[in-house]
Amino acid sequence: MTLIILAHPKFNNSFASKTIIEELRNSELDLEIRDIHSLYPDYKIDVKVEQEALLRHQTIVFQYPLYWLNVPAILKQYIDEVFEYQFAYGTEGDKLKGKNFMLSFTAGGAEEAYQLSGKHHLRIYEFCKSLENTAYYAQMKYIDPICLYEVSLTAGYKEADIKRDAKEHAKTLIEILTELTDQQDEKEALSLIV
Repeated sequence: MTLIILAHPKFNNSFASKTIIEELRNSELDLEIRDIHSLYPDYKIDVKVEQEALLRHQTIVFQYPLYWLNVPAILKQYIDEVFEYQFAYGTEGDKLKGKNFMLSFTAGGAEEAYQLSGKHHLRIYEFCKSLENTAYYAQMKYIDPICLYEVSLTAGYKEADIKRDAKEHAKTLIEILTELTDQQDEKEALSLIV
């Protein structure tokens, strides 16, 4: 089963993230979607409840918009609090060991802006390095992230194009999650044989 941690402070106004989540919900995947901004609008995260959710799933996907070349504040707080000592790391902190950790996010601008020669002077996945290291530190399997570009109406992109591209992004995400689920099912079947 897959856990989607949705961290979008303005989800109701988002064409891209809303479309991605709708497509995930309409898929045949066995999912739990936790909209942490709706669950914790006061940023008072229930650490134990969130840890229990993480423990129920083999694959954890963080779905969020890139905010100022980073994750939204609530996602940073979520990781700071939920991935705590002796849960995600420490001498007894192996509770997430072997679980899949994946990022699926959106960026307002064009892909060209996220190049060494572009506006932001780094490739998009370099903005994910701290989260990649979080996954490794928690002994999780880091799955290559996927990004959907050109989702900002302010930057001049059109709603219809954003929704179309978001459906394609969701399709790719569903394919990856299906493959991860199939791999886990095969692993579990083999463990029953042995």
